[in-house]
Amino acid sequence: MLARFIILILDWFYPLFKRFMPRQTFYYAACGGGNTLLGLLIFFVCENYVFDKQPVDLLLVVLKSHKAAMVASFLFSFPTGFYLAKTVVFSGSTMRGRHQLFRYFVTNMVSLLLNYINLTVMVDWLAFYPTLAQIINTVIVVIFSYLLQKHFAFRKSKQPATSETA
Repeated sequence: MLARFIILILDWFYPLFKRFMPRQTFYYAACGGGNTLLGLLIFFVCENYVFDKQPVDLLLVVLKSHKAAMVASFLFSFPTGFYLAKTVVFSGSTMRGRHQLFRYFVTNMVSLLLNYINLTVMVDWLAFYPTLAQIINTVIVVIFSYLLQKHFAFRKSKQPATSETA
C-alpha cells in the first residue's frame, strides 16, 4: 500500500525527468535520495548532538563519534532502503525476498566498508569536517551501490530463450 502511494507520487513527477533518465533510474534517485537525506540527517544529529563529537565506548571497541554516527545512520537507513528498493525501484525482480535481503545486505556491507575507508581518509587523515566528508562520500557510495543493487541484489532472472516452431 505504501509502495503504491510512493510510486503514484513518483510517477506524477517523472514526466519532468523523463528525457534525462529512465523510470527505474528516477525511482532509484528519488527513493535513494530520500533515504540518503534521512541517513545524512541521522549522521549529523548523532555526530553533533547524540555523541557530542566525543568517542563512543561500545565496551569491546571505542569509536570516534563520526564513525559511531555512520553506524547509527546505517542502522536506520538499511531497512528503509531495502523496503524502497524491493517494493518501488526493483519491484520487477523475480528473486525471492530472502535472497534479495541477503544480497542487499552484502551490497550494503561492501558500501559500508567503502564508506568507512573513505570517511577515515577524509576525516582522520585529511582533516575534513565530518558532515562534509560524509556528503562527499555519499555521492561516491551511491553510484557504487546503485550498480551493485541493479546488477546483483535485485537483478532480474535471465529468461531462457524460446524457440518458436511452426
